[in-house]
Amino acid sequence: MNDATAAADMNTSSRTTIRPDEAAHFGAMARDWWDPKGSSAMLHRLNPVRLAFVRAAIDRHWGVDPAGIRPLAGRSALDVGCGAGLLCEPLSRLGADVTGIDAAPENVMAAAAHAEGAGLPIRYMAGEVGTLDIGTFDLVTSMEVIEHVGDKPAFVAALADRLAPAGSSDSGRGGLMILSTPNRTPQSRLLLVGAAEAAGMIPRGTHHWEDFVTPAELSDLLAAAGLTMGTPQGIAFAPAKGLHLSQDLSLNYIVTAVRNA
Repeated sequence: MNDATAAADMNTSSRTTIRPDEAAHFGAMARDWWDPKGSSAMLHRLNPVRLAFVRAAIDRHWGVDPAGIRPLAGRSALDVGCGAGLLCEPLSRLGADVTGIDAAPENVMAAAAHAEGAGLPIRYMAGEVGTLDIGTFDLVTSMEVIEHVGDKPAFVAALADRLAPAGSSDSGRGGLMILSTPNRTPQSRLLLVGAAEAAGMIPRGTHHWEDFVTPAELSDLLAAAGLTMGTPQGIAFAPAKGLHLSQDLSLNYIVTAVRNA
């Protein structure tokens, strides 16, 4: 790496992505984050759907037994924008050595306390993912976060920097990234921002529709960071099925990404 490239990489990783107002908004919910009927109730409903996608992606990427109970044993995982640990704890139970990062110190403290009570050895840190000296990880996740950051290219580049390179694991596949985010569509504006917040299903001020990222935009952001995006799956809602994985991307979607071959 020449000096110019090193300087460019340093500038990208050091750019601020945290929005203080967003961190304060989510930090204010720290005390009841684990209450399935509290302000994060929608995340509790969403988490099993995301976990089903995550588990299937892990099995495909590393060729592990779908019936195994610890498919991440011997692997490391990083969850960025971890909140109070709703995803970190299942990843730990799947066998991973887990690190969670969040912009809000209040969330990190709540996450650490909950993990300690559950007997789970999860490392939690507050701050910018691009400035923390934490190394690389086999699995990098960031769920419902990119729509809240201030500099999306810098954020995706920082996530990519944390992804283990090819040849770093026993399979030689390198790291796996999984992201989820609302899609910027008329449907999401009506239902996620309008109806859900008006009905109290999501705290007011949680979503800003103009910051939502379309699948095409996310693909471009990942490509600029040297990653290839997989086929997105929608997270949809139906009265008979509740939240579920779907081909309908109009509200929310979840994707994998890997380093370019």
